[in-house]
Amino acid sequence: MGRSSGAAAKPEIVGGHGPLTAQQSKTLLDRLSTEPGDNGILKRHLAIEQAVAESPLIAGNRTRILRDGPAAFRAMFAAMQSAKTQINLEYFILEDVENDGIKLGDLLVAKRQAGVAVNVIYDSYGTSDTPTAFFDRLKGAGANMVDFNPINPLHANGDYSINHRDHRKILVVDGATAIIGGVNLSTTYQSNPLGKSGAPKDPSDEFWRDTDIEIDGPAAAQLQALYLDHWTKQKGPPLNSDFFPKVSPQGAEVVRIIGSTPDHSIPRFYVTLLSAIRNADKTIDVTAAYFVPTHQEMEDLTDAARRGVAVRLLLPDKSDSPQSIDVGHSRYSDLLEAGVKIYETHGIVLHSKTVVIDGVWSVLGSSNFDQRSVLFNDEVDAVVVGSETAQALEAMFNEDLADTHQIDLSAWHERPFLQKMREFISRTWESML
Repeated sequence: MGRSSGAAAKPEIVGGHGPLTAQQSKTLLDRLSTEPGDNGILKRHLAIEQAVAESPLIAGNRTRILRDGPAAFRAMFAAMQSAKTQINLEYFILEDVENDGIKLGDLLVAKRQAGVAVNVIYDSYGTSDTPTAFFDRLKGAGANMVDFNPINPLHANGDYSINHRDHRKILVVDGATAIIGGVNLSTTYQSNPLGKSGAPKDPSDEFWRDTDIEIDGPAAAQLQALYLDHWTKQKGPPLNSDFFPKVSPQGAEVVRIIGSTPDHSIPRFYVTLLSAIRNADKTIDVTAAYFVPTHQEMEDLTDAARRGVAVRLLLPDKSDSPQSIDVGHSRYSDLLEAGVKIYETHGIVLHSKTVVIDGVWSVLGSSNFDQRSVLFNDEVDAVVVGSETAQALEAMFNEDLADTHQIDLSAWHERPFLQKMREFISRTWESML
C-alpha cells in the first residue's frame, strides 16, 4: 500500500441526521484543521482510513483524555453513578476496585437496586484471580454476566481457544457516554506479571501509567454495537435494555471506533494504523507499553523517518514482560539508523497505547504495538480526527519526555554482549508477546 492508496475515496462522516453532505463535510474538516495546509493532510488520512476501517466517522462528540489510572477511575465511577438506564462493562481484568472510598461492587449493586441494568463481560484468563464471591454478589443483585472464552473447555461458550482473549476495556453508560483505553478495572490499573488480575506482589512496585479517553456523544453507539456482538457470540443471556437511544451532539470531535478480532484475516486496527503511518507528512508520536513491532510496522516506521517525517517513540525501560523489552531493544539499531528518535521512561511502568500523526489524526485504545494484539486478542480503539484531541495527546507526550532518557545510536551499539544475546533469544517468542 503506497502513500496514494485510496486517495480518491470520499470519507463518510455521519451526523445526528445521517451522512453529511459534501459541503457539510468540507466545513467540518476546515474547522478541525489547525493550519490551512492541515486540511489536505486530514482529508488524505480520512480517505485512506475509510477504505480499510469498515466503520463510519461519527461527528458531534466531546472527548477528554484521562491521563492515568486515577483520572480514569474518577471518570468511570462518576459516569456509573450518573447512570439512569444501563451500565455496560467489558474488561480484560475486572476486580472489586475502589475510588474515593466507594467499591465497584457496592456501586453496581446500588445501581441495580435503583433499576439500572448492569451487564458485564470479563475475560476468563485476565480475571481468573478475582474472587468468585465478587461475581456471585453481582449475579445475586441481578447483573447479567458473561465469562469470555472460559479457560475450562467444558464451560466454553463456542469454539474453544485458550489463546483468544478479550483485551478490550470498555465502559458505556446509558448509550451516550463511553470510556475506553488501556486502564483495566484492576487494583494496579493494568495486568500483573502474568497478565492476570491481582494486587502487586511488592508494595514498593512503581506506579503503572495507563491512559483512557472519555467520549460523550453519538460515537457511543459504535461501542454498543461491538459490545452486543461479543455478548451474542459468547451466548450471553437475553438483554432487555434499549442499547441505541437517540443521542444529541455533545461536541465537535469526529470519532471512529474500531473493533479488531483474530476472526479478521488482518485486524482492522492494524490496517488502519499502517495506513496512517504510511501517509504521514509531518510527525508520528507513538507511546507503546509493549513495543514488539511486526516486520511491516518496522518497515513503515523506518520508511517514514527516511522520507523526513519526525518519528518519536516513547517506550518503557521496564515492564511486566521483560521479554517485550528485549525484543524492542533488538529493533532499536535499525530504527535509530533510520532517524527515529527513541525515549525511555523512568520511575513508571508505561502501559499506555497512543499514536498521534500530523497533529490531526490520533488513536487511543487497548491495542498494543505488539504481535499479540494483531494475532490473538480482541481489541478496541478510538480514532479521533481533528486537532483538539491530537494536541492534547501531543502535549501529554511532550510532558512525558521530561522524565525520559533519549537513546543514542553510538552508545547503543556499545551495549553489553550479554544484553544483545538476551535480545536475540527473546525474538524467538515475539509472536506470543
